Amino acid sequence: MSSENTERQVKEIIVSSLRLDDVRPEAIASDAPLFGEGLGLDSIDALELATALEGHFGVKFAPASMDSRAVFRTVASLASFIDSSRAMSPRGEVFE
Repeated sequence: MSSENTERQVKEIIVSSLRLDDVRPEAIASDAPLFGEGLGLDSIDALELATALEGHFGVKFAPASMDSRAVFRTVASLASFIDSSRAMSPRGEVFE
């Protein structure tokens, strides 16, 4: 799966799982911060988003073994983490 396709899906999941009815997925810049001055998400949003992404892509976010702030910094960083995790799947599974 291309990173561009993953980014598109991540944007759609952000909007739907966090019920951001006033935000269109295509309006979210891939390199804009998700927290703070960017999209303005908070820690509760991060937990909800992680759960939704795990369910959709079949990846696991393990805070003890990753830099959560770096992974959740932007849509692009999330997509990169997801693509890398899926590429390293022991059974070569693709989750969509």
